[in-house]
Amino acid sequence: MNPEVLVSQPSGGKILVNELLTHGVRHIFCVPGESYLSVLDALYGLPIEVTVCRQEGNAAMMAEAHGKLTGQPGICMVTRGPGASNAAPGLHIARQDSTPLILFVGQVERGVRGREAFQELDYSAVFGSIAKWVVEVDRAERIPELVSRAFYVSTSGRPGPVVVSLPEDVLVETASVENSRPFRVIETYPGRTQLAELESLLSDCNSPFAIVGGSRWSASAVLQFSDFAGKFQLPVACSFRRQMLFPADHASYAGDLGLGPNPKLLARISQADILILVGGRLSEVPSQNYTLVDIPTPRQKVVHIHPDSSELGRLYEPYLAINASPSALTAELSALRPPETIPWGASTVAAHAEYLAWSDPTTISIPGSLQMGNVIAHLRETLPDDVILCNGAGNFATWIHRFWPFRSYGTQLAATCGSMGYGIPAAVAAKRISPTSLVVAFSGDGDFLMTGQEFATAVQYNLPILVVLIDNGMYGTIRMHQERDYPGRVIGTSLRNPDFAAYARAFGGYGERVENTKEFAPALERAIASRIPAILHCILDPEAITPTATLSAIRQESLSHRH
Repeated sequence: MNPEVLVSQPSGGKILVNELLTHGVRHIFCVPGESYLSVLDALYGLPIEVTVCRQEGNAAMMAEAHGKLTGQPGICMVTRGPGASNAAPGLHIARQDSTPLILFVGQVERGVRGREAFQELDYSAVFGSIAKWVVEVDRAERIPELVSRAFYVSTSGRPGPVVVSLPEDVLVETASVENSRPFRVIETYPGRTQLAELESLLSDCNSPFAIVGGSRWSASAVLQFSDFAGKFQLPVACSFRRQMLFPADHASYAGDLGLGPNPKLLARISQADILILVGGRLSEVPSQNYTLVDIPTPRQKVVHIHPDSSELGRLYEPYLAINASPSALTAELSALRPPETIPWGASTVAAHAEYLAWSDPTTISIPGSLQMGNVIAHLRETLPDDVILCNGAGNFATWIHRFWPFRSYGTQLAATCGSMGYGIPAAVAAKRISPTSLVVAFSGDGDFLMTGQEFATAVQYNLPILVVLIDNGMYGTIRMHQERDYPGRVIGTSLRNPDFAAYARAFGGYGERVENTKEFAPALERAIASRIPAILHCILDPEAITPTATLSAIRQESLSHRH
């Protein structure tokens, strides 16, 4: 073969990067590794923003946050073995949150596969139960085919993570190929007969209720569904950590189905005669441990609308199943006509009033000098409606989920799988994608230190995120359960924390300690005015374990039941 032909052919790394450009990729989150140096070299000088992270799990979480905000697959690149293992939490979030994500993983050379070579893993075995698809590229000329398929698999039906394994020698191998065509998300549209049946059901019921969740939404889809709900005076709740799918100030909004939801909301859903599930699975948390709707045959007539046919009838027998994405469905809802008289209108008004009372932070008083109700009330008064709020997992998140009025799509980044540490990587990704938006991450002390090294990434890329760090010196959620189930027997849940304000300054950011309510407002103003990544280290009384309960009360109640 003519050597000049070989030189003119691109390497596997170059072919891969050309494919990413073809499919519209503009952001990559990674931790570098020698197993994919050819790809890194191919990215040099190209119009793709590469965000270098400090740990692979955080990079995968950033890519997942990208997928949540844009609906396009987030792209993450990590090296083989330990790098791939570290990325697993981000993949798990993408799986349970139905988020499109593609993880490119370095692999050992083809000639040593199967020998347990240095850092070798069988990625199909490791990720097979998490990812929608795991594939290893065996030849450079197959890269366009397999990468194109990865984009389609990741975004089709119920979106999720795809893992693409890249043997190191494939990435330096040359080949003559043609780029694939740009992928397009495959929409699944509702049929006219199904829409007519939905209209008929709504014209012949007394207490309908809608729950929105899942993915495959857009800003226009949220607007179209809120218009539909307004026209039908339909009460609407959001699934767990999906509040950005319906505006909280809408007259039809009844609240969210998370951890510790409004009991009045649960009662309304239980008493509904038609339950419309749009986009979501109604999994463990929103279904209140699968008690809210009977399995397999619900008490209510369930209308389940989901983009993946395999989810329809999986848990709940649907009275009407519609295999359609939320974006495709909502575009058709304007054609439906409400009944001449709406018997449930007054009930919808009452449901919204119940939400407003439940979500009023000024009614909450907790132990200690820092009153979180006042903190949230101040944030509600001062932060813009389009602020992007991010959080990981812990009791601290209740203050956001219960009391923050999400009003628009693209303003919430929270892992429905309950992964700790998600807030900081998500905030970095949000600011990287949307540099003009105000991005605020809520973290607990235990939550923050799982991924807090990415504060360095925020500083490196000049991404002025704001971290409101709630410090009660323990793994609060686990301590709460510990006191409930094993009262007074405290072990493994206490934490000794650093000075988080000094931590922020050590990285080159802004840091300030907040010990009482009156200090918060001016500290917030100074942090935002600094225009650099900032941490407000907020000291919370350990007794203030939830907005309405103390640790002592939980312990005493448990002890009294035992005696």
